[in-house]
Amino acid sequence: MDASPDNAVDYSPSSTVIEFDRPVPLLRGPLPAGPADKPSAGPYVLAFRDSRAWASSFVACERKIVEQCEEGARIGCAVSASRNCKPTWWKALAGLTLSDLKEREECEVREMADCFAAAKEKCAGFAREKCLVAFRDARIRVTRGVLSSKDVGRLIGWGSMPVSERNMWLMNQIGLIGGDLGMTNCKASELLGFDDYVQRILGERQQGTKN
Repeated sequence: MDASPDNAVDYSPSSTVIEFDRPVPLLRGPLPAGPADKPSAGPYVLAFRDSRAWASSFVACERKIVEQCEEGARIGCAVSASRNCKPTWWKALAGLTLSDLKEREECEVREMADCFAAAKEKCAGFAREKCLVAFRDARIRVTRGVLSSKDVGRLIGWGSMPVSERNMWLMNQIGLIGGDLGMTNCKASELLGFDDYVQRILGERQQGTKN
């Protein structure tokens, strides 16, 4: 066997180790299904770890859709501006002058600006509607914790109401009362008005959709 340096096999780490990209963290994790979850969906449900992670994902989703929408709008507006500002056929036959080219350039700039301004507004509304549909029913993990000053205020208000009118199920969901009803998660829409992160996202977006 030829053991000369030219025929030596390189077993160094740089030649034998394969580097992989770091795994993308999961946005949602599996949780045991609660009594309110459909049995047909299986013993587990996917839920965000908390309302802060849910809100962060909502904003990222909205931003990504807006970016993709605006990228397509730029192409469409450029084509539209070029079509709307092209010179008349008789000018093309006679030959375009520098003045004609300058006029077309200014026209395309105006058309592009007007078109893209309208498209940006539509893209924002499109992204808001698409994300609202998915994230409104997305599930968020619920845990019991220490009552905050806001929670105490809510309990005082609920304490003055008849028991039959209290939303005991939702109070248990957000950890305001004791007892174990087996709740592990709830929909984001069910926390509207009770959680600051959910209120900031859903409250503002739903109000914008109505307007």
